[in-house]
Amino acid sequence: MGQVQRTVLLSALVAGSLRLVGLLRPVRGDEAGFTLVARAWDPSADSLFGPYFVDRPPLLVATYGLTDWLAGPLAVRVLGALACVALVLLAAATAHLVAGASAARWTSLLVAALCVTPMIDIVATKGELLGLPLVMGGALLGLLALRRGPGPRGLLLAGAAGAASMTALGYKQNLVGGLVFGATLLVVAVLTREVTLRRGAGLGAAALAGSSVPVLATVGWAVAAGVRLEVLGYAVWGFRGDASVVLASQPSSAPAQRAVLLVLIAAGAGMIAVIGGLLVHVRDEVGRDAPVTWAVLAMLAADAAALVASGSYWRDYLLVLVPSTALAAALLVRRRSKRGRAMRAVVGATAVSSAISLVVWGVVQVLDLQELDETDTGAALAAAAEPGDTLTVFGGRADLQLTSGMDSPYPYLWSLPMRTLDPDLARLRALVSSPQRPTWLVEWVYFGAWTPGPGAVLRDLVEQEYVEVGGACGDHRVYLRRDVERPAPQPRCHG
Repeated sequence: MGQVQRTVLLSALVAGSLRLVGLLRPVRGDEAGFTLVARAWDPSADSLFGPYFVDRPPLLVATYGLTDWLAGPLAVRVLGALACVALVLLAAATAHLVAGASAARWTSLLVAALCVTPMIDIVATKGELLGLPLVMGGALLGLLALRRGPGPRGLLLAGAAGAASMTALGYKQNLVGGLVFGATLLVVAVLTREVTLRRGAGLGAAALAGSSVPVLATVGWAVAAGVRLEVLGYAVWGFRGDASVVLASQPSSAPAQRAVLLVLIAAGAGMIAVIGGLLVHVRDEVGRDAPVTWAVLAMLAADAAALVASGSYWRDYLLVLVPSTALAAALLVRRRSKRGRAMRAVVGATAVSSAISLVVWGVVQVLDLQELDETDTGAALAAAAEPGDTLTVFGGRADLQLTSGMDSPYPYLWSLPMRTLDPDLARLRALVSSPQRPTWLVEWVYFGAWTPGPGAVLRDLVEQEYVEVGGACGDHRVYLRRDVERPAPQPRCHG
């Protein structure tokens, strides 16, 4: 094994090992929510998942269900560590193909650093991380298909590229980078006459056929499960449009603040420097390898547009940019010139930044300084509850819900589905007034935070049917039904 291979393998193994520290931390909100949806999964004509709604494809929920069945809700983090290993190896292989052995080594270091930096997320495993190896693998397969000579092997590779890239969308709908990379690569290769129009058409048809396989598989499952296709389409795609309107119409400074933080983290992690470097030298790179350079630029543009369109700007959304950032670095780091040295310095700085943030994060964990309000409150409620009790958390904290061990009679485990599909809180108010109202109700977010009028009405109903018993970490309220008796929760609050 050569030095480059050893460096790549070491980067992958270190990154995967560091991701396993997530097994020592409590379940996070999205992980808990996907797990709860998977546990209660019961599809019907009008509901993709049954009692709970989530705007994600079935493949993601099925993955969470499988890992939870195997070893509990934290088991998905082992899969996340393996995904990180695969991403580093695939990124290095792709960099080697487009820019040589040295680029493979530096790219593996960059991707490993971005996978484990706590500035983005070292703990939770979500759809972005699980889908990234498929994005990177799709790009690698597309390059291999293009560079193979005419024959069935190239068509098979193109089909596999389409299938892998489309499957990535089954983990997060905005993971379009592999599809955009492959399509741009092929079009520019035809326009620059690196491949003939006939061969390009054949490769495109094979990629399209491959990409249709995961789509047809999902549609086939929905039909077999009795789910109407419009219900599937709304959960996977349509909901995001309605949610974007809600995010734009309800005033809140939080998304803007998170967007600023996102930019600062992208700068601190070296991503802006890498992307900016490619943009500055784009003309020279196009002259050297037009198909790959334009494909990387298109991939970057699509990933950035998807991030901006999200409207929420959570830190882990930056993971979507990792494959395109890695390829941008690979194009520049291969240069034996000032720009190559500058890009190698950026990669080195990214590794140092990641290491420093890991040390700081580790100290915070060892000194028990991090607040774990949701899981601490959920554990206290679990100790106070009796079998058959139910719980609803206003504001959508699925990690609290999962830790409590109680089901929710309200279908929205996240705040955005509640704000979008129950905007006037009519469904929640009807639930609170009914015999099916939850035993426990937690006001994690102020009832009037998004809709003051309906929130005030809800508060009046809650005060009629519930009594406040305290028992939450942080400035939150816990309510218990007036017609039941339970001990007041006594949480042990970290931080």
